[in-house]
Formats: sequence, structure tokens, C-alpha cells
Amino acid sequence: MLEICCANITSALNAQKAGADRIELCDNLWEGGTTPSYGMLKVLRQELKIQIFVLIRPRGGDFIYSDAEFNVMLQDIYLAKELGADGIVSGILKADGTVDCDRTIALIEAASPLPFTFHRAFDCCRDLYEALDDIIFCGAKRILTSGGKNSVPEGIETLSDLNKKAAERIIIMPGGGINSENIKTIKEKSGCSEFHLSAKKLSKSEMLFYKDGLFMNGNRAISEDSIFISDATVIAEIKKLL
Repeated sequence: MLEICCANITSALNAQKAGADRIELCDNLWEGGTTPSYGMLKVLRQELKIQIFVLIRPRGGDFIYSDAEFNVMLQDIYLAKELGADGIVSGILKADGTVDCDRTIALIEAASPLPFTFHRAFDCCRDLYEALDDIIFCGAKRILTSGGKNSVPEGIETLSDLNKKAAERIIIMPGGGINSENIKTIKEKSGCSEFHLSAKKLSKSEMLFYKDGLFMNGNRAISEDSIFISDATVIAEIKKLL
């Protein structure tokens, strides 16, 4: 099972064209992903035959949320369901680095009957094995994780161990730093059957004129003349390797 993280329409269409089984629809990859627009979900639901899982994350940064932010997350889940989402991706932590089980259960209940993926907030937990049991208790279907490291190759040993300890009670889905050069090794070492990646490349904008010294995003480290696009050729290659 190959899931492609898509932050725009072009990436999603490329994912389907290249043979992906599912997309995770989000926005703002520079912030690790946030909730996408509902216009994008509505249009893609008309265009795609493959599954669309929707990321529910009201902002970048940490994974503890105010009451107001939590209410936004619940409303976003209800709207995503109305617009035809096939699954929900989210997660909430407590300040001490443990899973916020009460609120996570509330999100899962709001998402029902759609499957719920607990995202890489998992990797920020103080004890991954305690978090694994907590998320299973909450009723999530899968966990997206890099094994507690910045990338799957770095966390592969922990990922393999987590997959064994999950014992088919929940799906462990590796995500982070997966590409065509390491996918076969990751599959063999982890023992996992679902994989998450963006297959992204920077695509040059068609804009010809730029005003010198004007920055719209407030962060000069972020390119304003290119956008990340999921590469159909790379996705097709990885699908073939799987």
C-alpha cells in the first residue's frame, strides 16, 4: 500500500496517475502539513478514484491545542466527512510528551466510521512503546511514524521493533525520508506493508516577473519561485519496487 502526501491538486493527480493507492491531503509542507482547504478536497473528490485521507492539524508547531483549536479540529473532521474523505489523519499530545487519550478518542469518534491515522506527533512522544499502547487503546487504525527519528532510515530499527510489538493490533506505516533508493531496504527491515512519502520535487513557477526585495511569506529560506510537486515518475518507480 503506497500513500502519497499531497499538498496541492497537481500532486494528487500525479499520485493517482502513477498508481498510488491513497493520498494524504494536506497543506503547508514547510510547516510539516496543516489542514487543507475544503475547496481542494471537494474538487479532488470529483477527480480521484483512489482514497483521500485528510490531515486535520489547525496550525504548525507543537501538538498540544487550546479548547478553541480542538473545536476547530472537530469541525474540520465533520466537514471532511461531508465532502467525501475516506479517512482522517490527526493526533494530539499532552505537554508531558504522552498521548492525549481523551481528546484523541474524541477525534476518532468524530471521524467514525472512517479510519483514523495517528500522525507523526507519535514521534514526539517521550516513550514510543507507551504511546503505541495508548493509541491502540484509543482505537486508531494506523500510526504514521519515522521511528522517533528525523527520517525512516534513521529510525528503522525502532520501526521494526514497533511493528513487531504492534502484533497486527494496529498498522505501523513508515513515513519520512523514503525514496526509490531505500524503499526496498525499508520494506525488508521494517516488515511493514504500508508506506507514506511525498516523492516531491521543486517545480519552477511560470511567473516571469518578480519584484526585487519583496517577500510574501516572511521567510527568505522558503522559495517563492518554486513549489513542491509530487513527481509521477518517482511514484511509479516506487510503486513498481514495492
